[in-house]
Amino acid sequence: MKEVVAFEGKQYDEVGIHLVEPAEISQLHAKFFDDSSVTDCISLPVSNNFKFEFDSFDTLENTALLGDVFVCTQVAVDYALKHQKDPYEEVTLYVIHGLLHLMGYDDIDKEERAAMRAAERRHMQHLKRRDVKDKGRKGHKGHKGL
Repeated sequence: MKEVVAFEGKQYDEVGIHLVEPAEISQLHAKFFDDSSVTDCISLPVSNNFKFEFDSFDTLENTALLGDVFVCTQVAVDYALKHQKDPYEEVTLYVIHGLLHLMGYDDIDKEERAAMRAAERRHMQHLKRRDVKDKGRKGHKGHKGL
């Protein structure tokens, strides 16, 4: 998450990433989009550049809250297996997609969708380069880009 947001030149203090089952994503889809179908990813932004002030907690003042991303891992795995893709990479793509939504990207019209897809490809390539580079380091466990 940190790598994706930093690569966009943005900063945040908190973001929620939730890996959920089809029933939960369906409930969220119904609640926030009036559509009970199962979907791959839902992003719920707190607000643009939101700053939340906590009067009683000095360490939490001016915390930039990005929002929450919900990814249905079953949808990702099913799609990956059907299209001979890596399930881990598909879940990673959905997380990237959700984070991009939180940072202002959209995919409603053709032009916005093209920009979103280009950003997704750019981020996946960046994370793959980072992963290959990191594999040479002692103690690397792999898939550290997120």
